[in-house]
Amino acid sequence: MSEIRKHYFLEEYCLIAPGRSKRPSVFKAEKNEGTSKRCVFCAGEEDKTPLATAVYKDGNILKDEEGSRISGWDMRCIPNLYPALSPDAGEVSSVSDTLPGYGYHEVIVETPSHEKVIPDFSDDEMSLLMKVYRDQVVHYESLDRIEYVSLFKNWGEKAGASLAHTHSQLIALPLRPPVLVEEMKAIESLSECPYCEVIEKESNSERLIYENNHFIVIAPYCSMIPYEMWLLPKMHIHHISEFDDEQLVSLGNAIRSALSGLLDNIGEIPYNYMFYQLKDEPGYHFNLKIQPVTTKAAGFEKNTGIYINTMPPETAAKYLQGKFED
Repeated sequence: MSEIRKHYFLEEYCLIAPGRSKRPSVFKAEKNEGTSKRCVFCAGEEDKTPLATAVYKDGNILKDEEGSRISGWDMRCIPNLYPALSPDAGEVSSVSDTLPGYGYHEVIVETPSHEKVIPDFSDDEMSLLMKVYRDQVVHYESLDRIEYVSLFKNWGEKAGASLAHTHSQLIALPLRPPVLVEEMKAIESLSECPYCEVIEKESNSERLIYENNHFIVIAPYCSMIPYEMWLLPKMHIHHISEFDDEQLVSLGNAIRSALSGLLDNIGEIPYNYMFYQLKDEPGYHFNLKIQPVTTKAAGFEKNTGIYINTMPPETAAKYLQGKFED
């Protein structure tokens, strides 16, 4: 039976239509073993990328210099070779509603190994990745004219990744994204934090996928796409800079667990994950959304803004935990 569901607190809707799918395994992907390859993000290829702005090696944070590239690194942050924004942007246009394309676009190379993916990462590697995320977001948000840092990961060609080597990206913007401005308005209109209420409600629901001391992972009630997941800190924390090292470890464990569930039970589905946070907005609640690329927006979605999801989140949660029987 189809249902139209409303977002927890925003004026957004999804259409849960399980009748349009024969069974959950229609989304299942075949694992692609592939062959060993090398690319510009691999160890030994450092001279094929721009100079790294931050190199994490043996517990230290270093920096490439012209004619001297650091090898033996654990993780590496480099300017995007084809940036969406640039710190060298020109002056403001005479057109009143146009801003210069000022900002920064960086790639975070998560491992020297071409074939390793996040579900393969050790505890130490996940902990380091979370620290790199925190360091880089805090750094770019401290720069003049930067109002927001978009931190995200595209995995798989269909998710927008141009290279198979696992990496994340950040884009530092001179403005706050309208979607977060509107979300903050909705939050401020409420008497309590809606994300805190979501956590209380979903902690004991059939949509709960994973939980540790500091985070929960859920299939949201109004899931826009099959196997969508939200990661939420149990404490009301608005920004990654507020997490201590223990909480960062828990965040890394939650991300790895969620992606391992996707890989182990669904297959090598391309996905995006996105961090949502606002500096200087203690009323906001940090969250991370994982959206596998399982469907395409078509005419109905583009015409209405309402997404058709053929996988009920209650079923998705069981499937992602390996508890669903075909």
